[in-house]
Amino acid sequence: MDRFNLSRWAIRHPALVGFLIAILFAAGAAQFLMLGRDEDPGFTLKEMIVAGTWPGASPAQMQAQIGGPIERTLRAIDHLDFLETYCVEGGCVTRVSLQDSAPKDRVADTWQQVRKRLKDIEPSLPQGASVSADEDNAYVYGYVFTLTGADNARLVQLAEQARDTMLRLPGVAKAQISGEIPRKLFVDFDPRRLAAMGITPGQIARTLTQRTLITPAGISEQSVRVPVRVGDTLDGVAAVEQTRLSGPSGALRVADVATVSRGYADPPDALVRHAGRPAVTLAIAMEPGADGLALGQHLRDAADGIRRQLPAGVSLTQVEDQSENIREAVDTFLIKFFVALAVVLIVAFVTLGWRTGIVVALSVPLTLAIVALFMGASGIGLERISLGALILSLGLLVDDAIISVEAMVVQLEQGASRADAAAFAWTHTAFPMLTGTLLTVIGFLPVGFAESTTSEYAGGIFWVTGSALIVSWVVAVVFTPYLGVRLLPEVASGHGGAALYDTPLYRRLAASVAWCIDHGRLVVLVTLGLLLASGGGMLLVRQQFFPLSDRPEVVVDVSLQPGASIEATSAAVARLERTLAGSPDIRHLDSYVGQGAPRFYLPYAPLLPNPATATMVLVATDLAARERIIARLTDPALATAAKIHVHRLSLGPSAGFPIQYRVIGADPTRLRAIADRLTGILRATPGTTAVQVNWGAQTPVARFELDPGRAAALGVDRAQVAEALDTVLSGQPAGEILQDTKRIGVVVRGRASDRTDPARLLDVAVPTPNGPVPLRQIGHMAIATDDPMLWTRSGERVVTAEADTLGDVQPAEILTDAAPRVAAIAAALPAGYRIETGGDEELSAKANTAIYQLLPVTLAAMLLLLMIQLQSVGRTLLVLATAPLGLIGAVVALLVTGQPFGFVALLGLIALAGMIMRNAIILVDQVQRDHADAPDGDLRAAIIAATVARSRPVVLTALAAVLAFVPLCFNIFWGPMAIVMIGGLIGATLLTLLALPALYALAFGRSDTPEPTHA
Repeated sequence: MDRFNLSRWAIRHPALVGFLIAILFAAGAAQFLMLGRDEDPGFTLKEMIVAGTWPGASPAQMQAQIGGPIERTLRAIDHLDFLETYCVEGGCVTRVSLQDSAPKDRVADTWQQVRKRLKDIEPSLPQGASVSADEDNAYVYGYVFTLTGADNARLVQLAEQARDTMLRLPGVAKAQISGEIPRKLFVDFDPRRLAAMGITPGQIARTLTQRTLITPAGISEQSVRVPVRVGDTLDGVAAVEQTRLSGPSGALRVADVATVSRGYADPPDALVRHAGRPAVTLAIAMEPGADGLALGQHLRDAADGIRRQLPAGVSLTQVEDQSENIREAVDTFLIKFFVALAVVLIVAFVTLGWRTGIVVALSVPLTLAIVALFMGASGIGLERISLGALILSLGLLVDDAIISVEAMVVQLEQGASRADAAAFAWTHTAFPMLTGTLLTVIGFLPVGFAESTTSEYAGGIFWVTGSALIVSWVVAVVFTPYLGVRLLPEVASGHGGAALYDTPLYRRLAASVAWCIDHGRLVVLVTLGLLLASGGGMLLVRQQFFPLSDRPEVVVDVSLQPGASIEATSAAVARLERTLAGSPDIRHLDSYVGQGAPRFYLPYAPLLPNPATATMVLVATDLAARERIIARLTDPALATAAKIHVHRLSLGPSAGFPIQYRVIGADPTRLRAIADRLTGILRATPGTTAVQVNWGAQTPVARFELDPGRAAALGVDRAQVAEALDTVLSGQPAGEILQDTKRIGVVVRGRASDRTDPARLLDVAVPTPNGPVPLRQIGHMAIATDDPMLWTRSGERVVTAEADTLGDVQPAEILTDAAPRVAAIAAALPAGYRIETGGDEELSAKANTAIYQLLPVTLAAMLLLLMIQLQSVGRTLLVLATAPLGLIGAVVALLVTGQPFGFVALLGLIALAGMIMRNAIILVDQVQRDHADAPDGDLRAAIIAATVARSRPVVLTALAAVLAFVPLCFNIFWGPMAIVMIGGLIGATLLTLLALPALYALAFGRSDTPEPTHA
């Protein structure tokens, strides 16, 4: 009984196969149009921000009592990588970062652990302290609107109305309002006047608090239940002013001893400005898997409707529109995709002829249609990675179709019938093709299964390319024979196999192969020499993690000395805003003072909240304008007291500053000194900019020194003194007034002149049994210095020296240049101190390690496939030896073009090994068959004949791949990978046709005996 032949089955069931082709074409085309659109694939953000507050605590106290307990309780959570905490006066922020290998489906459970553990430590925190977790860090707000033209309260009200409208739109996951300044009702008093009247600020606060409390007054149970409420609650300025106070001289009104006014939190925690004007932002996050283009249109339509209802003078501006970036990215890639498709089809038509080319040409869209169905079923949309992977696939998926149709043509030329020619393609090429296809798929396996955020981001390369390759094999053995039987031209038959290759070009190739076999040792030595030289040449190639984005945004991080007020930070930002005002290069300019910008782009990492820092987001009119803005802001002539970090966005995970040295130890003073030496090295290294240390020098601290004897005599304690000063300077809460959905805090505080003049603080009175006493009678003010900010990383104190790079200088170049000097400092460090490298170097090492960990599995899978197909350890090792040959051409291509070698290029180099072995296994299999069929068992002749016979499909598939990759060369993200694969394929194809035959002859020239062929 004949063995099952899938190709013969296909041509025996033409109606069914034709029906399947039509259905798959139609369904795939429809699915392609329905695929979601996005700029980049999503990846799970494995960071959470935990904030702690304790009003009045110093940074050291915050670290000991709040930051330390937070870190200790969170060290036991699953998949923890590190905890990074900074503490300032009255507050601390901890970044909880999970390991790259943390499974994405377990991240939400881990965040639940964090929230539970924070809840557990609350009872043990000091009185007045609190902790909270910020969950907004998990969202990407790709659509950002700003409202300007009214006071903050009105803008917030309008933003809330717009938020409610937009939350009802399909595809919206979350909406966040930034820039709201809490409203307050201030009761400003004169400390001296209060003391003269015998009234304390605490008395005012307690009285007002009682009048703002909502307390139950019971329910009258009659035939109906009648709630009883007590009136006379505070509802505004007038009510507060008329509130009665009891003093030694009789009843007084609040208005008699203080000024009551409405206002906003002073100072505010954060500020937002648009084009220099106070603003409120509304940021929209898209649901995972939604269509960004459709959502963008929905939001624009909603915004148009909202604008028509805005009061006069108020404007709503969209400053971030992810749909524009999606449209540009998708359209650009679609153009490249169709260009690559056209190139592949042209190669097929030119090299194979019109009728034969049509067979190959039809197999390509059929394969892509089936891949579109797979993408729809697996939730993969059209974005940077999947579209690039499709273009990458175009150069690979024609291989099987070309090999299949080539085998049919050769059989037809030798006189076989169309049915027998189609069946021959299955018996002689299907299984070597399958093995080669699976080898190529396995080459992409590390990026698909590596446990890292980077691989999660780029994993679509494996899934899209792998599915395309497997589908292309199915098409080649089922649909291509079906099409070939109907479309291949009539050819002259009856020729011997040798006559097909009796042309000048084939004769020259045969002579070259014969020469290589006869000089096998020389050819192998030269190949080894080239391989070793390419390994050395890799040291000359610039290294990179991920390239910079081609988006138009410029991000400017502004930082003042730690401990600086938000007013000082706002003033520094305002000076930059005035410098940039009116620039034709800027479409939008938004400033976020005291906080980072919303995460409007997935790889962007916002600054942690800090009154001494700010972020400005500038949207340029185009890329040339972006570079002019950067040049203007980095011009040394732009003198500013603030530290400015101007940077572009990255196309992958980034560390903020690409160059970082962490100095870890116990003593802050020594840590700063070491970090200052490192910043000196970085400043002296050409190509660096924005060099800084994340700790500043110690700053002045005013300390009230209490006289214990006099305080005891007057019945005054430290807590009373602290409360009195805090009430004057920061204000004492005195309840809340309810207005609609808002709560307006009542704050009792000193007048502005008393809050800003240190000399008047000694006039602040504290209550005693015998009446108020000014502070000057029980102590004095002293000036000391203290650390305004303390950083720890996983419980250890750390100072970070950080820098960015200029132009196209890569961080790896700076680190290499600085390495000897940094090593000298590290060698001289005292016990307990060390220097760690962070930034892009650390991120790259984590991502690459995740890839390298899968290489043994990848290699084992390749060996297993080779053994199954070749049934020979020797031939398996021979094919495996061709895997690194792509490095030769890849290094030459990188050096010639000047492209850097990064994470994506590494993936290309690994995948290249599978592509090379794919050609090698088909050639080795052909040698086996020809040797077994040779009547005289001449191995040399069999190698030459097999190489000549396989040369056309090998060259054609390589040519199609190389030309398909060309459009990717001009893309920032895919360019390095395309260059690697083009150079590697060209070099490896030549070596496959010349060096592999020589290596085969050397390895098996004496021991190889003809074996029966196997399917």
